[in-house]
Amino acid sequence: MERLGTGIGWRPEIADAVERMPGLDWVEVVAENLCPGRLPESLLRLRERGVTVVPHGVSLGLGGADRPDEARLAALAERAEALGAPLVTEHIAFVRAGGPRTASPLLEAGHLLPVPRTRDALTVLCENVRIAQDALPVPLAVENIAALISWPDEEMTEGQFLYELVERTGVRLLIDVANLHTNHVNRGEDPAKALDELPVEAIAYVHVAGGYERDGVWHDSHAHPVPPPVLDILADLASRTAPPGVLLERDENFPEPAELERELAVIRETVEKTAPGPGTRTPLATAASGRPGADTEADRQRLGLAQAALLSCLVAGTPVPEGFDRVRLGVQARALAAKRAGVVAKVAPELPGILGEGYRSTFLGYAQRHPMTGGYRRDALDFAEHLLLTGRPEDNEARRRLRVWWLERSGPTPPSRHPAARALRATRRILLRN
Repeated sequence: MERLGTGIGWRPEIADAVERMPGLDWVEVVAENLCPGRLPESLLRLRERGVTVVPHGVSLGLGGADRPDEARLAALAERAEALGAPLVTEHIAFVRAGGPRTASPLLEAGHLLPVPRTRDALTVLCENVRIAQDALPVPLAVENIAALISWPDEEMTEGQFLYELVERTGVRLLIDVANLHTNHVNRGEDPAKALDELPVEAIAYVHVAGGYERDGVWHDSHAHPVPPPVLDILADLASRTAPPGVLLERDENFPEPAELERELAVIRETVEKTAPGPGTRTPLATAASGRPGADTEADRQRLGLAQAALLSCLVAGTPVPEGFDRVRLGVQARALAAKRAGVVAKVAPELPGILGEGYRSTFLGYAQRHPMTGGYRRDALDFAEHLLLTGRPEDNEARRRLRVWWLERSGPTPPSRHPAARALRATRRILLRN
């Protein structure tokens, strides 16, 4: 396995600082934020210096009930090739649910949600991972996620789930020690036990990040300094195996470059000073496929219904599925809505500019009744359309600016007879008259 060294998550806001960082071995970039034909100049300069760039996907939904979308896989493969990456990474999570399999609306979470640690879910995940492996030009590694909620009636611990996943597919692991800490606080899971059980020899690299605790819930924010408990888990992992790479994640609330460099130095020192002990396990062999040719449709159907019920509860206010903690689901639902408001503000910064201080409360009110169905850019357009069709904002100049913004971005009037096309034509006629 390729040695990566110490790296940081590349973000446009800190691109200049990343280029100037001493001793930087590699960077990771969110795959969906890249256009292969127009890579940022900063990434091109880093590559010219020999800095490895790894694309990190967030929207594939390998833990969902449906097979991975071919277009999304092709896009991830294209980014890996454009970057000359040695591997690509994704998450053990589901990000959408519903649709034809469940005879219910297709809903988007806008975030990573946990997969139940059951035999059904593992069978589906293994098949989805194999499909992704076959479609990608480089090896795949998958990441454990942070969670606010627990599924009822789980059959395995996280370590057992990951071990069997690796054994059945040969996939590598991206272990996020901050997520192990999150699950310790939120779900009472022991990080040391997880490290005891999971195949640390299959690790491709490690994520380290910060967060904060509020009312007994740990929020994996990627916007705060790395806390001592996360570094302790990193040290425990490094005592068991020498991780090929370690990476600092920071997505917002960026500190001064010197502070980022200090955090990287602490992470590097934590790994280097903790040598693996004599009990370190030997690497796993490439795994057998497990259940070859198994028909997963029944497993997919059961998983799809369960995930659709949970996601509908979180984003559409439907009843709490049996066995879930109602209070914790409320925390998760508010977190999803807050993230949704924040990301829409990033992809469409004109909206907070037009709506001013009332943007956030207005969007959260909208989100309670309008689940996301087509990604964040579509969500921004739908939000603006809803406001205009309901006569808002009340300020005439703000409403004029919002109407111009929506008309410029909603595209040409579609000729199709599809109901969605007819609705868009009707909306444009209404807004052009106003």
